[in-house]
Amino acid sequence: MKADELRGKTTEELEGELQSLKETLFNQRFRSVLGQQEDTTRIGKIRKDIARVKTVLQGRSQ
Repeated sequence: MKADELRGKTTEELEGELQSLKETLFNQRFRSVLGQQEDTTRIGKIRKDIARVKTVLQGRSQ
């Protein structure tokens, strides 16, 4: 997910995206503990996407 794509979304869409990413991160961590995770870099990618969404939201609140 690119920052340009995120800037084109509304605040409500970004908050929904953030919630979705947090749920996905939880599920990936759970799968990692169980040993069912195939892509080990996925957790890092999700964390970076969460950071991007939070950065865009923070920029809008200022």
